[in-house]
Amino acid sequence: MTKDEFITSFNKYVMGTYNRIPVVLVRGKGALLWDSEGKEYLDFLAGIAVCALGHAHPKVVQAIQEQAARLMHVSNIYYIEPQEKLARLLVKHSFAEKVFFCNSGAEANEAAIKLARKYAYTHFHGRRFEIITMRDSFHGRTLTTVAATGQEKFQVGFDPLPQGFNYVPYNDIDALEQAITEQTCAVMVEPIQGEGGIRIPDEGYLRNLRQICDDRDLLLILDEVQVGMGRTGTLFAYEQSGVEPDIMTLAKAMGNGFPLGAMLTRDHIAEVFEPGSHASTFGGNPLAMAAGIATLEVLLDDGILKNVARQGNYFQKSLRALAAKHAIIKDVRGRGLMVGVELFGDGIPFVRKSMERGLLCNCTAGSVLRFVPPLIITADDVDRAVGILDDVMGGV
Repeated sequence: MTKDEFITSFNKYVMGTYNRIPVVLVRGKGALLWDSEGKEYLDFLAGIAVCALGHAHPKVVQAIQEQAARLMHVSNIYYIEPQEKLARLLVKHSFAEKVFFCNSGAEANEAAIKLARKYAYTHFHGRRFEIITMRDSFHGRTLTTVAATGQEKFQVGFDPLPQGFNYVPYNDIDALEQAITEQTCAVMVEPIQGEGGIRIPDEGYLRNLRQICDDRDLLLILDEVQVGMGRTGTLFAYEQSGVEPDIMTLAKAMGNGFPLGAMLTRDHIAEVFEPGSHASTFGGNPLAMAAGIATLEVLLDDGILKNVARQGNYFQKSLRALAAKHAIIKDVRGRGLMVGVELFGDGIPFVRKSMERGLLCNCTAGSVLRFVPPLIITADDVDRAVGILDDVMGGV
């Protein structure tokens, strides 16, 4: 079957819920991918911040293989051995005291929303239920997380949406304070907005949010689905802010490609979830836990975080040099290896041309090229990527 024949067959049987690029990726190793026709690509998208250790990382592959041969799934009505180990590792290296496992970022955020409301119901007798989220945020595609997402384009056609969300501008403390009412129970925010265009808040923004939540007895929920697990140079992005959340959500890079999500919180908040309050058939299954343990151990022990800081600084420096050369670049911003290049105009043509030359990235917020490469990239990888972008911007 040729590539075109395969795509025709694919489109016949698979629902068209994505604007798919006509490339069939079949193999990966490290920061490289190959398509069905043998063409090589430098992957600076990594499944959108998922394959943090690159493709086919040997320790993750080995962990999955060994666990698959031993035990893939049992119900959560039983105790699951590797679940305890991953939870213990996450608690040891974070603010949290309890962990709930699920399969995706949307599920983690759904769990966080339910926990915040249950906590408010328990402690404030049902008077509080509203959660403040940010405009241009993204929290998932379930009906509730779409309602929490502050972007109308994701909500069109799904009315009536679940109620209880109030949107305020990101990075605007005054607007947030004015939005708090007697019904507010929590604030939910991304430390850096990913889908919103790699938007980094002002220094002190999270500290101010933390103070407001403390003063008003609100829960602070940090959505670290995209920014967590080493992406910004620390294991969790909140570590760079000097504050801790009450609830944090994780997914994407947790299993280095294996579906895995988690919601982390403190004991006094977790205790409002009783048996039956929330559950997940596949959440915390042994296979996902093996992938998560291996991924986290590599992130902590193999010098990955130092590489993120080093290559992230080098990449942004190189991109700023590119900006001085090409007037199409409006801004370069990022933290660690979560980097955005904002353009004057549509970013899609640049994504397509970069792909043709062997570099994978994507466009978000219409005009922002998003780069979230594997955290194992080298300076040579950065040079290759910047060289391709230079050629593309000189020719488009």
